[in-house]
Amino acid sequence: MANQVDSNIRPAPDKVLTDIADYVSDYSISSQDAFNTAYYDLLDSFACMFLALQYTDCTKLLGPFIPGMIAPSGSRVPGTRYQLTPIKSAFDIGTLVRWLDFNDTWLAAEWGHPSDNLGAILACCDYMNRAKQAKFTMQDCLNFMIKAHEIQGVLALENSFNRVGLDHVVLVKVASTAIATKILGGLRDQIVDALSQAWVDGQSLRTYRHAPNTGSRKSWAAGDATSRAVQLAMLTLRGEKGYSSALTAKQWGFYDVSFQGKPFKFQQGFGSYVMENVLFKIAFPAEFHAQTAVECAIQLHPTLTNKLDQVDRIELTTQESAVRIISKEGALYNYADRDHCLQYMVAIGLLYGNLTAEHYHDEIAADPRIDQLRACMHVQEDPRYTRDYLDPEKRSIANAVQIFFKDGSSSEKVEIEYPVGHRRRREEGIPLLMRKFKNSVGQHFNEQQGKNILSLLLAKERFLQTPVDQVMSLLVMD
Repeated sequence: MANQVDSNIRPAPDKVLTDIADYVSDYSISSQDAFNTAYYDLLDSFACMFLALQYTDCTKLLGPFIPGMIAPSGSRVPGTRYQLTPIKSAFDIGTLVRWLDFNDTWLAAEWGHPSDNLGAILACCDYMNRAKQAKFTMQDCLNFMIKAHEIQGVLALENSFNRVGLDHVVLVKVASTAIATKILGGLRDQIVDALSQAWVDGQSLRTYRHAPNTGSRKSWAAGDATSRAVQLAMLTLRGEKGYSSALTAKQWGFYDVSFQGKPFKFQQGFGSYVMENVLFKIAFPAEFHAQTAVECAIQLHPTLTNKLDQVDRIELTTQESAVRIISKEGALYNYADRDHCLQYMVAIGLLYGNLTAEHYHDEIAADPRIDQLRACMHVQEDPRYTRDYLDPEKRSIANAVQIFFKDGSSSEKVEIEYPVGHRRRREEGIPLLMRKFKNSVGQHFNEQQGKNILSLLLAKERFLQTPVDQVMSLLVMD
């Protein structure tokens, strides 16, 4: 006789699934701090999208899979003329937000970019409004953003997917699936079913994020995840059933197959903590573990004037996570390789006194001085930096840089614990974020359309009461 474990009696849904579904269905966000931060996060995400549209490697991935096809009641892709199915629109929006590695960041046991979920949120809200099945406002969008951020971020606090070789976009897929199902009209039990589908789905390897295979998939992987989430939500709402023990099933569940048999750990419940503490990339388009290192390097830029050939060594002190994921020696083959190389980013800061997306292109990378400096660099972990990085009360991302010269002299050791996009530097960071947003609008749209966009989006209260489809219509290219 089969034992209980091997029987075909289906258990109650896994608690992780029901906890997320209950949060999405019933939890009311009361934190004004979270809503204020979400507003800036949305503007920052639009900025990332408009800036990404300048790059043909990105734009070649956008639009219908079959040229010329239009979805009559479909979703729009901001900054373009595309009107697509919500599934493809989610891919395009998610890819644009993520392309330059310039959108928000969450750093914990797992890393990620919670605004990646905007692909599903904007696409589904626009679609539901245009199909006259709902009337979501931008205030609703902020509510969905806070919850998507929270699901992705709380799952990341104690659970390191990268340590078992999985890509963090699994958390984008999970968060977007829950939120998309809710937006599309799903009830609590349907959210549970859709979530189970997201965990059952094949999970992405991190191969494309690491040497020797680093490539551009890392810039569209989140778009793919949020797009797949919309598809899973739609399948569920058509009656596709879920899998109650998708995580815990013996041998075949996610824990046993993909997580070394370990159940997820939770540091806290779901609320609004992640949005309140999210990190903005507003100084440099760089992998976030290196943000303060680049800031240190830029401060040291004048020190190198006329002394490049006198450099003996450069000491980079950082956290364990940075050592593990972005410390690279040897050849760097493409944009994606360079914007995830700590030494490359520091070298750019030292040489140019700045870091922009253009610095990752082949023309700049051919500068022999970059590899000359990289060859002098020594990367080491400071255990204190690692502890403070993991401390929920600090969440610092500290780095230090010091240059030693052949004559025995040295620069000061520049140490920065919190990047400008950190909650502890919000007052300093928000004006920079607003400048980033305004500049992106001015660079992408003509003068009149740009004025119209800024007039609405910067009038916060009026903007938040505006239906999503009206905003998306305003952002279509003239």
